[in-house]
Amino acid sequence: MKSRIVVIFVGILVLWSMLVLRAAYLQFLPNDRLNALQNRQFQTKVTLQARRGAIVDRNGRDLAMSTAAYSLYADPKIIENKRVAARKLAKALNMSVDAVYGKIKDGNRRFVWIQRMLEQNKADEIKAWDIRGLSFVEEWRRVYPNETLLAQTLGFLGSEGQGLEGLELGFNQALAGNQKKVSVKRDARGRPLIHDGLLFTENPEGDELRLTVDSELQYRLESELVNAVETFEADHAVGVILDAKTSAVLALASAPSFDVNKPGKATAEYRRNKIVTDAFEPGSTMKTFVIAAALRDGLIKPSTKFYCEKGSYKVGDRIIREAESKEKFEDLTVSEILALSSNVGTTKIAFKMGADNLRQGLLDFGFGTRLGVDLPGEARGMVQALPWRPHLLSNISFGHGISATPLQIANAFAAIANGGVLNTPYILQAKRDAETGVLTETAAKPIRRVLSAEQAAQMRAMLVGVTTQGGTGGNARVDGFMVGGKTGTAQKVNPTGRGYLKGMYVSSFGGFIPANDPKFVIYVAVDSPRKAYYGAKVAAPLFSRVASYAVRKEGIAPLLRAELSSADPKLKRLVAADFKSTKPVPKEVITAAELDRLTEVPTGEAVPNLMNLTTREVLRRINGQDLRVKFVGQGLVSEVVPGVGAAIPDDKEITVILK
Repeated sequence: MKSRIVVIFVGILVLWSMLVLRAAYLQFLPNDRLNALQNRQFQTKVTLQARRGAIVDRNGRDLAMSTAAYSLYADPKIIENKRVAARKLAKALNMSVDAVYGKIKDGNRRFVWIQRMLEQNKADEIKAWDIRGLSFVEEWRRVYPNETLLAQTLGFLGSEGQGLEGLELGFNQALAGNQKKVSVKRDARGRPLIHDGLLFTENPEGDELRLTVDSELQYRLESELVNAVETFEADHAVGVILDAKTSAVLALASAPSFDVNKPGKATAEYRRNKIVTDAFEPGSTMKTFVIAAALRDGLIKPSTKFYCEKGSYKVGDRIIREAESKEKFEDLTVSEILALSSNVGTTKIAFKMGADNLRQGLLDFGFGTRLGVDLPGEARGMVQALPWRPHLLSNISFGHGISATPLQIANAFAAIANGGVLNTPYILQAKRDAETGVLTETAAKPIRRVLSAEQAAQMRAMLVGVTTQGGTGGNARVDGFMVGGKTGTAQKVNPTGRGYLKGMYVSSFGGFIPANDPKFVIYVAVDSPRKAYYGAKVAAPLFSRVASYAVRKEGIAPLLRAELSSADPKLKRLVAADFKSTKPVPKEVITAAELDRLTEVPTGEAVPNLMNLTTREVLRRINGQDLRVKFVGQGLVSEVVPGVGAAIPDDKEITVILK
């Protein structure tokens, strides 16, 4: 009997020892399977949106920001009366009862989103119901405080907080930051552990983007485009302003626009950033770059003359005519061809170049290729492959048979304005890292030199001639400032077939201000204006208003009568003329009409720039010109009589003084 008791005791002791050892093993030693089981039972992981990085303009003004919002989720297993809960939620959230009930009817589910990004007042209303199984997560909602401002460029987000268009798409990864998986803890019955109806979490933050855009300049550009659309009953209008030196984007817009807080209410047509995505035939603005390419190749000079056939020129089986039948031009210099926008004259320049050289010249100015701007959806435009038939070569010379984006055209004008360098346009000024706070700035990115400094100066001078009295761009003038630029009036291509739409045009103007020291490059285009259609009447005045605001906002001093009164009216040179004011600006500045008289670029033969040349270099420079030179002294040229840029005397003799 005693031995049996001992055996039973020992057996029980062994069993208890085994249970204690097993419990100790489970308690103190890691077990991946049991840990995973515990995690599945007591918590679940939910991906929450980070606080998206802000987008600000060059002066730090908010363009896109993130504010607190509340996302409603449910634990269907512990919602007691699902039908009643579905009806209340549907009414409060403007959803159908079936849609809400479909989310919560499955009692085996433990987590389901009901609706994301609710306002605080709506969250407070639902929390007041005290329905067990409904809870909130605090997230971040994207807000665009300026509504329509820069809408197509900023873009917008999808329902899950991902960038869908514009900068929100192009810089989505930087703005979104590093996402986190957040654990939602439950008690033993599977109920979420929350405090005051909210699950509080620490969200990561995205990077801040600082743009090159100036909000005030952007607003003015958008307002003027809207006004142009209404005034001329146009389909839409586009505009872009670049920093002349770097091609940084200061403003870009398309009208009509849309409220970026409500993108679903806008059509894709209004949401598209036409400045970078849409290419069209530019018309006569392209003459600028045809002439620039010919000048670069040494084939022409501003004073080179072409016979313009009295306005009608047969090319193969086609007749090339001027824009208006009354224009019966005969001998015109290159400066006059550009100022008067002669189709025949530009055609003859293109024929002198040949298709190969012209195509390469246009490619060098950035046409037919992506510029690499930091905006999504950039179009290439089109420069047709060789060979070109003669009439196509002619058409391309005045901007038909070729397509370009507004950004490409503006950037090509910037290459002339800045002294001959083609840059990559950019809109991101700097990016601030959310974790380290380090600010990384964007530097200007030169692509290639397309003109020498002297050739660029000659082009700027000729483009000033376009805006002087008698040129096609006279309406682009700004009182107190020299303006250079070129008009464009292009027939609108039929998008559904061959040829052009009858009576439909794209009116445009591209240029820079102040022409003697360019700060702003501005390009504007109005699509299908119905009350007028010439670029000189539609786009040039639009350019003038935008340019006038830009220079005055920047505080650039206008030209003063007092400063010009002592200037020699015969001084025609553009770049050498420096009329920057060192005195307080008086209320009354020189008018555009008065400025014409003093800054008009000569359209006839002009005294060439021979400064600082040797005698041999002077003779080489004037070789082939109907010009006689009288040398006085020895050394390098220190003075030319009459002055550089002045009209050549009737006797064709100039005096060169050397020292």
